[in-house]
Amino acid sequence: MEDLAKDLMEELNCETVFTIPIFGGIDVSESVVVTWIIMAVLVLVAIILTRNMKIDHISKRQAIAETIVTKLTGMVEDMIAYVPYLTTVLLYIGVSNIIGLFGFKSPTKDLNVTIALAVMSIVLVEAAGIYHLGVKKWLHKFVEPIAIVTPINILEVFTRPLSLCMRLFGNVLGAFVIMELIKMVVPVVLPAVFSLYFDLFDGLLQAYVFVFLTSLYISEEIEQ
Repeated sequence: MEDLAKDLMEELNCETVFTIPIFGGIDVSESVVVTWIIMAVLVLVAIILTRNMKIDHISKRQAIAETIVTKLTGMVEDMIAYVPYLTTVLLYIGVSNIIGLFGFKSPTKDLNVTIALAVMSIVLVEAAGIYHLGVKKWLHKFVEPIAIVTPINILEVFTRPLSLCMRLFGNVLGAFVIMELIKMVVPVVLPAVFSLYFDLFDGLLQAYVFVFLTSLYISEEIEQ
């Protein structure tokens, strides 16, 4: 168990890759560097798939691009106005969760990353409420259905990002612990099978759950 605790601490520890020599020195962690790599890959893939697009007689490359966009937007079709943000977050978390297959440490193993994602989503949720309802109606939702529940409604604004953050971080952490336990009990063959499940299927599933909950919160927030 001591080895498990040691491996867990090493897995969660995000080392500083380099320091930017401004404002007294800004440390750039491993999770930030991997995030930059993921961003670069997604941008490069987008550029490649969207070059020379046509209306008629489209290429196989364009057909693939259109299929990807259709599938991604279909997951959040009820939130048309927020599709660009939701699909971007879906892609980022999905790639982050499976990037361990390529030897990188997943950024979602850094609690700071999951907190940032959760805060961004909840800011969007509250901004959507203000935009669709107006400030007056948005504020009035805090006293619904009766004024006595106002503190609970206010508290919910903070518990939502906490739940998003801990659900994503907890599932990534839990998958690592389970994998380490499996390696201890059955060190041959079985770990590879479960690694594929946790790194691929479960990683993509957690990305979908995060985006689904964000879209659900937006729906609840803009409800008249």
